[in-house]
Amino acid sequence: MNPITVIILLIISNVLMTLAWYGHLKLQDMNILHGNTPLYVIIIISWLLALAEYCFMIPANHYGFRGNGGPFTLFQLKITQEVITLIVFTIYSITCFRGETLCWNHLAAFVCLIMAVYFVFLK
Repeated sequence: MNPITVIILLIISNVLMTLAWYGHLKLQDMNILHGNTPLYVIIIISWLLALAEYCFMIPANHYGFRGNGGPFTLFQLKITQEVITLIVFTIYSITCFRGETLCWNHLAAFVCLIMAVYFVFLK
């Protein structure tokens, strides 16, 4: 599997997982779910989204892993996935939750993560 396909699968996976973890907060903010919605309902909805997420994450990791003929080492896959997670989360939180702001320390943390990607791919 080529690297771009693996990254696309990781992005789709992370969008779904972000919705599974934080989507119910936006639904509550939009008055679709209410503060008295039973937690088990939220968990079931999140679990179904997480199941869909696994349908993208597992193939990305399986076929993306060098041991299975993919382009990435295990560490490269993990670090890449973490950076994608933070990018997806940042876009989601800024666009869906207007009260959240991106501060200088968040940007500094992102720079550190980008440096981690650089170092993990360094030969």
